[in-house]
Amino acid sequence: MFDAVVIGGGFYGAAIAIYLSQQREMKRVLLVERDRHLLSRASYTNQARVHNGYHYPRSFTTAYRSRINLPKFVQQWSYAVSKDFEKLYAIARRNSKVTARQFERFCREIGARIEVAPKSLHELFDNKLIEEVFLVEEYAFDTTRLAGWAERELDSSGVRTILGTKALGVSRDVGCGLAVELEHGNGLREVVRSRYVFNCAYAGLNQLAGDFHGTQMGLKHEITEMALMQVPSSLKNIGVTVMDGPFFSIMPFPARDLHTLSHVRYTPHFSWPDEPGVDPYDRLRDYLQETRVDRMVRDVQRYLPAVAQAQYVESLFEVKTVLVKNEGDDGRPILFEKHADIPGCFSILGGKIDNIFDVLEKLEIEEFASARGNS
Repeated sequence: MFDAVVIGGGFYGAAIAIYLSQQREMKRVLLVERDRHLLSRASYTNQARVHNGYHYPRSFTTAYRSRINLPKFVQQWSYAVSKDFEKLYAIARRNSKVTARQFERFCREIGARIEVAPKSLHELFDNKLIEEVFLVEEYAFDTTRLAGWAERELDSSGVRTILGTKALGVSRDVGCGLAVELEHGNGLREVVRSRYVFNCAYAGLNQLAGDFHGTQMGLKHEITEMALMQVPSSLKNIGVTVMDGPFFSIMPFPARDLHTLSHVRYTPHFSWPDEPGVDPYDRLRDYLQETRVDRMVRDVQRYLPAVAQAQYVESLFEVKTVLVKNEGDDGRPILFEKHADIPGCFSILGGKIDNIFDVLEKLEIEEFASARGNS
């Protein structure tokens, strides 16, 4: 019997398994991941941005939490954080939901560093479409280095990790805590028992059977496209976000030494409300993944003409899962639910990598029975 089973080997699942073992003295922790590698799904396919709040002028709480979490993330995973680029936020002159003055005031309110960019960086943009350009403090992370960290720490902590295995369901097991049914890559099934289950399956959060009846918080899924680009020298050491109506980003992607290009209109290909029995990863697999990079580049180059010289490499498609309640304000709080009908079962979802500290704060106040008694 395990002290804890963690479902999902993304950044959150790995970090939580390590935390339980190292900080909460759980000696028998099992981490289950359906893919063949850790941190290979949503933890890899994203903008690789370590947020500092700038992205969320319409959600003060999310922005402020990002501002608080950034220095902690940089300190803990410094070897995985890339700082060797200048980060620019540009405010669109038309159809933006925030003006340059409002954006500057908002940044000062959350305590984020901001200054008007020098003329040399202004000249990258079409000033007929851009009201102002700001130089800010924001970084990128290398997921391959985070995956290396996770492998090392899981191994040294004695966490048992099973890859290529899917969790099918969680049930109450009379007298023995919880029972988790697993299906291995070869089709064989087994049931493992545990005191606690931490469901960190991201898009697959509500696809468990048994006594698990899903999260109370509504979820929405999107099939998203991140275009990987080889940018011209003028953009090589720069990250750009234009907002906040017209909204796109071109960000360094350290894992491939390329840039990602994402666009609010073209990156989400389609979306649907979460529904038990409709596995989002099956929908991704069955989707004809045709790139929209031409449309992204066509629009982005109007604001940032140098993008016309960027070379398209390939696109990464992934399921992005968000909380329905935050569709209007773009907030990205964590989901942290304790399932009262399955004591010992937790569901956890994070929208941004730096939110891991919000999750660890929640776990820190939980009382867990460990191998050494109550911790």
